[in-house]
Amino acid sequence: MNVFKLGDAIAHDEATTLTVGTYDGVHVGHRHIIDAMKATAQQHGERTVVVTFDPHPQIVLAKADKAPVRTLTTLDQKLEILEECGVDATVIIPFTTDFAATSPQDFVRDVIVGSIGVRHFFVGHDHMFGKDRGGDLSTLIELGTSHGFDVTKIGPVHVDDAIVSSTRIRRALHDGHVEDAAVLLARPYQVRGIVVRGDQRGRKLGIPTANIAPDSVHTLLPAHGVYVVSSVIDGRTVYGMANIGLRPTFTNDTESTLEVHFLDYDSMLYDRTLSVDFHRFIRKEQRFEHADMFLSQLREDRMVAAEFAEQQQRT
Repeated sequence: MNVFKLGDAIAHDEATTLTVGTYDGVHVGHRHIIDAMKATAQQHGERTVVVTFDPHPQIVLAKADKAPVRTLTTLDQKLEILEECGVDATVIIPFTTDFAATSPQDFVRDVIVGSIGVRHFFVGHDHMFGKDRGGDLSTLIELGTSHGFDVTKIGPVHVDDAIVSSTRIRRALHDGHVEDAAVLLARPYQVRGIVVRGDQRGRKLGIPTANIAPDSVHTLLPAHGVYVVSSVIDGRTVYGMANIGLRPTFTNDTESTLEVHFLDYDSMLYDRTLSVDFHRFIRKEQRFEHADMFLSQLREDRMVAAEFAEQQQRT
């Protein structure tokens, strides 16, 4: 897949089928749009292009009294998934307050028609675009008539009688429902980050952990608690248990941390980048009166993670 930033030398080609959106998470609803787009492109001999934004528009436009959105994917993760989906090219638009002031008409004329080229334009059921989200499906159809492209609206995907959306996935993760999130994403929820040095407490207690700092400060961490997770390390899938939280038994931390204890890996991982897949919620984070109680609970947690790993290896 070719990747361009707006302003790069992407070849203008009217024989293009494209879609525009934030595509945070690239969930099953997004994949439904991409699959429909690919089918049309193949029928007409056109390239497929996804036009997306970085950073997430809600981060740039966040109000002072409201926390910015937490994202489901970094830009790198998003691009990797789009490539797996079979998209020919992705165009990244650096999202700024100045760009946010672009009218729907100027956006389509200058960016979509003028810079990229388009013959078939695919949008989701709730697509809004341009300044103050002033453009909608009817706006796009009018612009298509003016500029010579067709517009196709793709309806929502429902799972358990509810529409799949990035907001729904964030809500599931906020509640610790990582298995529900995996269904909506068509893959386990993943947090990527670098292994940093901690206080070595886990190693002293006989449960060494990898302390992972997410690649982005905007990455959404699931609810505080203990989870079954896995990472690919040196080409091998290694299962473990992760704790997200404030470590109340030992610290007075106010910032959430992500620590992973791997079941079958004990080499140093400092400064390496790991992708952590979340498979199952085990329990909420809790404070223990003393270390022995803490270690006893961790042994139970480890058994749950080991049983899950064995099940995966048998399938």
